[in-house]
Amino acid sequence: MKISSISLCALLSLETTSAFAPAQKITPSLTTMRSSAASTCPKTGNPLPNLPIPDPLLSLTPGTWAYDTMSRRLNEDILQRTYEENEEAFNSPSFAKALERFNQLRSELNDAANTKLRHLQFESTDGRSADVVAREEAEWRSILQPFIDNGDSWLSAPWLVTEFYAYRRLIEAIGYYDKSNPDTYLYDPFLKAKRAGLDSSVKSAENMLEKVASLPNTKEGVALAAAFALWGNKMDLSIWPADAENSSLDVFAKILHAADDNLLHDDTDLLTERCEMLRERGDGKIDIIVDNAGFELVTDLALADHLISSGVAQVVTFQLKGHPTFVSDALEKDLFETVAHYSALSPDSFPNAHAAGLRWQKYLDEGKWICHEDNFWCQPSAMWEMPNSLRADLAERCDLAFVKGDANYRRLLGDRYWDYSVQFQDVVGCYFPCPVCSLRTLKAEVGCGMDREQVERAKALDNEWMVNGRFGVVQVGTGAE
Repeated sequence: MKISSISLCALLSLETTSAFAPAQKITPSLTTMRSSAASTCPKTGNPLPNLPIPDPLLSLTPGTWAYDTMSRRLNEDILQRTYEENEEAFNSPSFAKALERFNQLRSELNDAANTKLRHLQFESTDGRSADVVAREEAEWRSILQPFIDNGDSWLSAPWLVTEFYAYRRLIEAIGYYDKSNPDTYLYDPFLKAKRAGLDSSVKSAENMLEKVASLPNTKEGVALAAAFALWGNKMDLSIWPADAENSSLDVFAKILHAADDNLLHDDTDLLTERCEMLRERGDGKIDIIVDNAGFELVTDLALADHLISSGVAQVVTFQLKGHPTFVSDALEKDLFETVAHYSALSPDSFPNAHAAGLRWQKYLDEGKWICHEDNFWCQPSAMWEMPNSLRADLAERCDLAFVKGDANYRRLLGDRYWDYSVQFQDVVGCYFPCPVCSLRTLKAEVGCGMDREQVERAKALDNEWMVNGRFGVVQVGTGAE
């Protein structure tokens, strides 16, 4: 069975056109695939990918997405926009120190090629417990020390490291954890962007949620719910700013209509097979490693809604960022605010979104939905370096983890130059602590598990096929045994 976005378009009563059917490799059943990681991570003892690990992406080559992000886009677009959306607060007396440090960060990025990395600074007035602060400080020192010792700059250190580091430096600059300053303490600089994304999500979501509520309790239903969650990543606010014009359109419907042949690999059969087994067992525990707030989070909630209502999962755990990261990455408070916002919508104007919000709140109240924040999800370590406590929890408790979005996918691959055609099972499925399904639209120049003919087709269709979110993958791995 293959459920394509053509099926989604039909479900949404959209006009469809004929699609090129992607050729698929014959993949063995998820229940019969086996992993055989040959070595372990020296930092954690975790299994590693089966294949030799290639070099990481750097930001040194003009013309690459990494170079443009670290040498221009992060400072000129994202941090400039952050300043503009927080201008009143940033220029208030209580933010004077924060603004000074924010401008220093921007000055470093303005000369990224020549500015060396430094360790993070932790406030003596940090409002968290001492053991939490000590753990995070030790983790970041371990991450940064090799590159500081090497004299690396913002461009010569791995892109994954410097991009996550930049957002943690933003948290440092603001004084996010400084309990002595109530105005900067836990101040989310992306709140305005996330709330704009939440407000603009409702019109598209109303149409989608009507369909999600009527999905059958079958393999086809799971496939469609997962496809909604996959293409929701197109709404990443760092690339698609929410604005008044977009909020008046059913943007997502147009994206689905244009996505007929844009899957470069589709393991939907393996995913639905696993979900059907969990439905029959009746006690499934599924995690969603969340990416963005806004419409994408709504599609994640819709997926989790269907998993619960259809009996695939007894409990869904949302793995969320420990502090604001990137432009729209979701925290626990963002999930709660989304549920509250949808619950409070007019049942006359948005009956399906309102009803969904009420269901979601009930799932939270009954413990069928659980939220878990962890700083690991906003750090640049490869996921084979997952802390032992978090890894053990997933291995012992989780029957299937959905990994959402591009930044999480980059971490699954260690943000390294894998051959695009090497199998997802040999790179990710062999080391991840539990069965895993990646739902990813491509927004960075890294990937695996894509058929060569599909890669060539994407290249011919779009010069920016790796970075603009037009193409996607559904990839499934067994997890380490």
